[in-house]
Amino acid sequence: MTGERRRARETALQALYEIDAAGHEPQETLSRALESSRFSEENVAFIKELVNGVSQNRDRIDAQIKRFAPAWPLDQLALVDRNILRLAIFELLLNNKVPVKVAINEAVELAKSFGSDSSPRFINGVLSSVSTLATRQPKGG
Repeated sequence: MTGERRRARETALQALYEIDAAGHEPQETLSRALESSRFSEENVAFIKELVNGVSQNRDRIDAQIKRFAPAWPLDQLALVDRNILRLAIFELLLNNKVPVKVAINEAVELAKSFGSDSSPRFINGVLSSVSTLATRQPKGG
């Protein structure tokens, strides 16, 4: 399950990257990303939940990135790092379906796979700060 869930997060990240980089519509991007995938129905729903959740809450999520990474203007962050942060912040603050440590660990693993050498440390630092909100906020808040 963990392996497939991580692959699902990777697919969601790739879709978010495309949406951000190319300006494609989320639903079209999702359809393309899922048409050749072999995920269980549960993980297809998970991918859609992540991509739609990030897309619908992007301004709120980006405000948290600006707050917790003030030295890095959003448009100067590497595209992959920005979208890993968006995905993880959605899971931490809005989705509340996985434990904080799991959301952070999964984001760091994505950064190791797709980011630069400094990405995992940067992602971990920002998300560790964001997680202080996750532990104080009521579910769904």
